[in-house]
Amino acid sequence: MYRSIFLSLLFLAGCASSGPTREAAQNSARIHTELAGIYYERAQMGVALGEIDEALAAKSDYAPAYNVRALIHMSLHEDKEAEADFRHSLSIDSNDSETHSNYGWFLCQRGKEKESIPQFIAALKNPLYATPEQAYLNAAVCSQKVGNNDVAEEYFQSALKVRPGLPQALLGMAQLNFAKEDYGVARRYFNEYADKKDNLSAEDLWLAVRIERQRGDQNAVASYSMKLRNYFPDSKEARLLNGN
Repeated sequence: MYRSIFLSLLFLAGCASSGPTREAAQNSARIHTELAGIYYERAQMGVALGEIDEALAAKSDYAPAYNVRALIHMSLHEDKEAEADFRHSLSIDSNDSETHSNYGWFLCQRGKEKESIPQFIAALKNPLYATPEQAYLNAAVCSQKVGNNDVAEEYFQSALKVRPGLPQALLGMAQLNFAKEDYGVARRYFNEYADKKDNLSAEDLWLAVRIERQRGDQNAVASYSMKLRNYFPDSKEARLLNGN
């Protein structure tokens, strides 16, 4: 009887000690993965990879670590390794919206735009996804790249419903409406986009010039043209403006 009680106590002690150990491993993997993400954003890829090694040493099946490592490989143009890590992350957690969205963007950037869309849709299926507007935006941009402008417009509109005033979506709508020759609507979206930007790029200014040319507003054309020449004199957009 005493031996039975003793063995039971040992079993319970083992269960009690294994719980915190698993929790500690999970926390360690999470912390190192978050640090890797910070170093990744700072373009310190070597340090970021070291943090991922620490994360996976703590918990070898920690899906977010593979997602971050895939992003690092993507930045280093190590595409085979990036794809393997994205796929492995999703094999561990198929509901991870961030990984689906990141993998979709990877595919889109590597000329596999049509393959990217199902990844964005998978990301959006998760009702707990914190930033669905990003998946909608990415799906719109990738659809636009292959000329599916009607589909792209639907995704841009969905992004704006989730996050009104999203600059990238406003710019996308301005571009699409310019392509449709709906210059008044293009101007409205562009102006709303410009109001949210501290500085417009050469590409932005060139779009504005073309919209205002079509609308016949010579004052606006002159204003945007002057900014393009002054701020980006060596850009291809400036050369296009000058007819070169």
